Amino acid sequence: MSWLRALKQTARSGFAVERRRLEPLVAARGALGLALVVGVALALFGPAVAVSSAFGAFQAAIATFQRSWRPRPTLALASGASLAVSTFVGYLTGAHTLAFLVLLLLWTFLAGLAWAAGPTAGLIASSNVAMMLVTVTLPTSVATAAGHAAVIFAGGVVQALLVVLLPVRRWGPQRDALADALAAEADYARRLRHDPVAAFDPVPLMTARSAAAVTPREARRRPAELHGARGLAERVRPVLASLADPAVGVPAEGPERDRVRELLGAAATVLDAAAHAIRHGEPVALPGAALAALRTPDTGAILSGPPQRAALRLAALLGDVLETAEPRTETAGARPPHHPATLTRPTLVRLVPVVLAKVRAELRPGSPVLRHALRVSAVTAAGYLLGTALPFGHGYWAPMTSVMVMRPDFTQTYARSVARFGGTLVGVALATGVVRAAHPGLYTSAALAVLCAFGMYLLMRTGYAVAQVCVAAYVVLLLGMVGEGPPQTVRERVLLTLLGGLLAMLAYAVYPAWETPRLRGRLADWLAAAGRYAAAVAAGYHVPAGAPGSAVREALLGTPAARVAWQEAVGRATHEPVRHRGLSHAVAEEAGHALAQFGRAAMLLEAHLPEPGAPPLPAAARLAEALRRVTERGAKAVRERREPDWDELRRTLAAWDTEVPDPVLRKAARLLLEALDDLSGALRNG
Repeated sequence: MSWLRALKQTARSGFAVERRRLEPLVAARGALGLALVVGVALALFGPAVAVSSAFGAFQAAIATFQRSWRPRPTLALASGASLAVSTFVGYLTGAHTLAFLVLLLLWTFLAGLAWAAGPTAGLIASSNVAMMLVTVTLPTSVATAAGHAAVIFAGGVVQALLVVLLPVRRWGPQRDALADALAAEADYARRLRHDPVAAFDPVPLMTARSAAAVTPREARRRPAELHGARGLAERVRPVLASLADPAVGVPAEGPERDRVRELLGAAATVLDAAAHAIRHGEPVALPGAALAALRTPDTGAILSGPPQRAALRLAALLGDVLETAEPRTETAGARPPHHPATLTRPTLVRLVPVVLAKVRAELRPGSPVLRHALRVSAVTAAGYLLGTALPFGHGYWAPMTSVMVMRPDFTQTYARSVARFGGTLVGVALATGVVRAAHPGLYTSAALAVLCAFGMYLLMRTGYAVAQVCVAAYVVLLLGMVGEGPPQTVRERVLLTLLGGLLAMLAYAVYPAWETPRLRGRLADWLAAAGRYAAAVAAGYHVPAGAPGSAVREALLGTPAARVAWQEAVGRATHEPVRHRGLSHAVAEEAGHALAQFGRAAMLLEAHLPEPGAPPLPAAARLAEALRRVTERGAKAVRERREPDWDELRRTLAAWDTEVPDPVLRKAARLLLEALDDLSGALRNG
């Protein structure tokens, strides 16, 4: 893709507005916290302290909107505390340009590395640097700076208390994540009726798994219906695929296929009912016709063999889903935190060594996070020096823009740069027009600023440009409280915002971290993860354990995670203005399809795992070992730009065909080899 086309694509994505479900009550709660903090600070301490407190409460509320599964009060407190520390430390060196520049370089570098811990940590850290650049200009002494830091932290405390005192949909994000996973499987079942080999997007299941991890304290308070449905959903998916696939199930047409379509439709209805009950915390509206279709006795007369076993397993799993989704009066304490089905999440204190380990892992040449940290720290320092040297005054707006728009990948950095400038232009113009027309007083300006913050909280998930309109107007009104005139604000903010965005875009062009050259590595990671999953499933035939054991489940978790990482990498690479080095877009699509089929074949094998007490299958151990070895060697070959060799698996399957009596298992194992051959063909063509 050429640079001109890449710029057009990123600009279009930056100005895109998505239709999202708005949360006015949550937005109103954040605005209420901001209004309380600003109002009290304004009445007791004056406009300068009110502005500092506003930044703390504003940023703490934004933290509660992030896509994190941490408790919202924890996010608000972490944001307020970290911003207070950043502001105070920044003020200690703010009077000395060189000392502050060194601190700014260090602080921004650490904020860039914080992206290793996840987007929420990265955003909070980046926002702290941006807010620090503004707030260190407000105090006049060390004691005053400590007071400003205290009111900033108080803003975080107020937002945290409001989340506790005015809850809106307790466990709402977790309910939505689990309900979305069940709804995605319902949609999958419907698509399988018409396309027996339809693909399934693993993102909803991965999101539900992330949402299911809880701290010990949360495990005692979590609603009972959020306990087990996620694990059941993971087990339903391979059964649905096995029931529908003609390769290991019933013929493509005929009475058996009609019966399978009926079962898939009933499964979709049941899954939708469970999703609705979990999302709203209501009793399950039992779909009588669907339950009758699943339990009708003529299934055994129409289906036989593996399809019949799959149908019986499906009915049993759906029954468990309905039972789990039913709200109960018991508390989550009925399930102890150490229960093997509970996914544990470390507390913030225990999370520190985990984050440090992730950061250390990124301190290596070629790491996108390390490149981002170096890039954003250099750009922020350059922007600060340029802003100070230019005759506009308040030069912190240029580095503040840079640190807020820069991300570890090209698309987000360029899209946010363009969107921030456009949103700033509109927001500043609107706020200036209001100020000039109405000449609001101190308290009226504060009220208008709170109203702009409410608009930002309400619309922030619909698009970055829309949110920036509200943010720009908020800053203009807020800084107007401490005496900055609108004409000066317009000129400075627009020009310095443009400068900061251009610096961010130039830095990525000069020192990029392109995703395109890393596509082979992402593909190799997916191949290795899929190979471990297939090997674990095959080993389950050698030592039958009934339901998928921990080894299969653990291996399965790595596969969708690697697949999602591959899909995200391909999405980022699609918009990069670089020629491919190793994988073109067409080859990447073919290779991804081949590995998806490999995962599907392994999933079909999982759906037919033998019951406990079934006779072991010695040939399965050899198949598992062959799968593990060839996929490990194949992943290494993909990274080294060599053609993978599957001959060992081919020889193993030749013996498997003669030793395994079940034709379904033979066919599913053969599909594994066919998918790997397709992968080799795609790479060979590229």
